[in-house]
Amino acid sequence: MACPYFVPLEILNDGSWLHPARLPLGAGWNGQCCASHDAMTPSDHALHQFCNLGNAAACPSLPREREWDAVRFSVARAGAEQITLWYVCELGHAPVEHGKLVFDTIQGHWSDPHADARVQRLADCYLATYRMRKDTGQNVA
Repeated sequence: MACPYFVPLEILNDGSWLHPARLPLGAGWNGQCCASHDAMTPSDHALHQFCNLGNAAACPSLPREREWDAVRFSVARAGAEQITLWYVCELGHAPVEHGKLVFDTIQGHWSDPHADARVQRLADCYLATYRMRKDTGQNVA
């Protein structure tokens, strides 16, 4: 589960994670935190312990009042024409919202995106790492 306030910008291949494909977004990411009004660059510790792992409840930057503190993704269906992701937004380890996001592989865009830009950005990153692993023949399970 990734932190909903994390804005991934680039894959972080620094060897910090033993099995990066097992991370919530399919890889470690570098990025920014949008938990406050001003976007900030998280420390390396925050990136490794909170942003990428979804342990957001322990993060000192997390707003006290929030809709979610974690977002999970999984591939529901992957075909030649579309990829469907399931998502679950959680608060206190309980689901508060769930649904599907559909990516049209022919047109190269989301035909059924999420209304919240934060969740959609996380879905973009999850899908990108999924497709990268699939294209290179790495384990995508």
